Amino acid sequence: MLQEVTTDFAGRPLKLEVGRLANQSDAAVVATYGDTVVLAAVNVTDKPTDMPFMPLRVDFEEKMYSVGRIPGGFFKREGRPSEDAILTCRKIDRPIRPLIPAGMRNDMQIIVLPLSVEADSSVDVISMIAASAGMHISSIPFHGPFGAVRVAQIDGELVLNPAFEALQEADMDLLVAGTREGIVQIEMGGNAVGEQVIREGMKLGYDACTPVIEAIEQLREKAGKPKGDFPLWEPREEVVEFINSELKDRIFEALAMADKSDRDSTLAELQNEAIGALTEQGHEALESDVHEVFEDVIKARLQDLAFEQGLRVDGRRLDEMRAVSCEVGLLPRVHGSGLFNRGETQVLTTTTLGAYRDQKLVRTLEEEEYSRFMHHYNFPPLSTGEVKGLRGASRREIGHGGIGKKAIERVLPPEEEFPYTVRLVSEVLSANASTSMAAACGCSLALMDAGVPIKAAVAGVAMGLIRRDDEYKMLSDMQGVEDFMGYMDFKIAGTAEGVTCMQMDTKTHGLPMEVLEEALERGREGRLAILEQMNAVISEARPELSAFAPRMLSLSIDVSKIGLVIGPGGKNIRGLQTDHDVNIDVEDDGTVRIFGIDAENVAKVCDIIADITRDVEVGEVITGKVVTLTEHAAFVEVIPGRDGRLHIGDMAWEHVNKVEDVVKVGDEIEVKVVEVDDEGKIRVSLKALQERPEGSSGSSRGRESNDRRGRSDRSRGNSDRSRGNSDRSRGTYFRKKRDDQ
Repeated sequence: MLQEVTTDFAGRPLKLEVGRLANQSDAAVVATYGDTVVLAAVNVTDKPTDMPFMPLRVDFEEKMYSVGRIPGGFFKREGRPSEDAILTCRKIDRPIRPLIPAGMRNDMQIIVLPLSVEADSSVDVISMIAASAGMHISSIPFHGPFGAVRVAQIDGELVLNPAFEALQEADMDLLVAGTREGIVQIEMGGNAVGEQVIREGMKLGYDACTPVIEAIEQLREKAGKPKGDFPLWEPREEVVEFINSELKDRIFEALAMADKSDRDSTLAELQNEAIGALTEQGHEALESDVHEVFEDVIKARLQDLAFEQGLRVDGRRLDEMRAVSCEVGLLPRVHGSGLFNRGETQVLTTTTLGAYRDQKLVRTLEEEEYSRFMHHYNFPPLSTGEVKGLRGASRREIGHGGIGKKAIERVLPPEEEFPYTVRLVSEVLSANASTSMAAACGCSLALMDAGVPIKAAVAGVAMGLIRRDDEYKMLSDMQGVEDFMGYMDFKIAGTAEGVTCMQMDTKTHGLPMEVLEEALERGREGRLAILEQMNAVISEARPELSAFAPRMLSLSIDVSKIGLVIGPGGKNIRGLQTDHDVNIDVEDDGTVRIFGIDAENVAKVCDIIADITRDVEVGEVITGKVVTLTEHAAFVEVIPGRDGRLHIGDMAWEHVNKVEDVVKVGDEIEVKVVEVDDEGKIRVSLKALQERPEGSSGSSRGRESNDRRGRSDRSRGNSDRSRGNSDRSRGTYFRKKRDDQ
């Protein structure tokens, strides 16, 4: 039976309906906003799994038919999710996961299919809303629903859910998801946005979530399923009693160890000891139980230290940062490198500069364009001292790479000022939380070391949270144990002037605004402290690129001259690339980019192309090479790819019998431009640069007549012998007539 609700959402109707599509799913909701239509289907297995964690999977399937396009590639069908699709999956997952009971062990899956997508609405926001509605009306226990909205700052004004094109010009792009209890997710990219603007954006966004929450609650009243009686996993009581009575004090001692490796190995030994002792007592399959109880003991210890002593397990105050150190220029052959250390977190970032053709083609539901900036984040097992196989980038790695990219991309110089393609790679070499923010710092260092003139240095820090009942304690620069056992991960990156990137997820049902405002202020303080350390090492981009970095120059030419650069069949551009070992890219708008390792060759080719495409002026004196001879003229390459016709009558004041008597192919001669006709054909003269002999009248009507008849391009000059003989006889007649006079 079809059920639907409609509400006003940022000035446009949002419709949620159930009963039309995917009716065999546990729950399926179709969300319609303008011409954007999204299906979210939720399903759950009947029996729990043996997994020691909540088995939730979220998949967002980009369907190119939704925007009227056929997928690229040989198979012409959708394949592995794009990075943009994976980032959307993570946006959907983050606010849902904390709203499901932690003990849920039944397999759950949310599949989101965009069926129709318009440019005037953000498909990720509508997908989040559809998934929230699907979870709320499903049989899965869910402490929701939540709403989601995008807030942008455009021309100084805050705008809800702007069109995609308008969003490209926004100074701030803020995504907010919230329940009735508070905000559960924040994601933001911006142009060094001030904290006050962000606060206003969060409040506006949270208020805009209210009608969405109400609409989803109405949908549940009409079409919601009874919540299932799913068994929620809990550790066995005997395990809780044993660890609390026998091992709690030793766990506290291990937590106080300063070195992360020693702390982790000691805790692992204690877990193995607990499993062994409990097994001897006749209890089996206790690994997940022991692990869970250890987490509860650690959480309790973090709470006691924070609330009673104002300290953390490593002895720091709640607002104290770990020690920071930086290095640049570590790797001699790369174009730029930066090493960032914060406590036991260490990230090495490298910069590689490439040609325009190295840009990455990005195909999403909103756009299809080339991107000149990439950031790739790698988290190998060596970073935590583990042994695992190396595979392709995980969703987490793609997500963290996206955070670093968002933190940096707004400070890159404009393409017209710095036309390189830029690739950053961050290798996490040691991990103890906040590696994505360490990567943002490493990116800033590596870019400046490479000589990329970024607008300002960027630093990032992560805020954590300890909760006890309804009280909160904010943690500046959290470490790993505070991330896993804490209640919030709030990443904030930016310059000294403002924030360029934020991402927040929580393990609560929603955070109040005052907690987030405190996190913003703590983030600002931490960011400035880290920037001070970074600036002590390198405070601005190096004045020159690395000796091993390629060189690139660009110029703009008249579009009507593009053919002169390319030449017939690409002859000219291929010749320039081969002769000078460069790459040349020519755009339809007349932009030409020359890219190569040798700076001199790049500059030389740039000058050549400027010459090829410039206008030749009458009266200009040019040194050119003789490239072709005909019966009555020579053709001189006055600028690369363009020839001027030097008629025999313009070679000297005195009579010239044969062209070969004056010039030969390969000669470099200085000529003067005497005519450029409407078609761009050039006539040059040697005689115009010579001093007129005494007694010469300068009359050369015969030669002028001959010139008029002989004007032609190179193809006419290379006519058959009979025409050449005819030309010679006519030339003899005019010379005899002149002599008779």
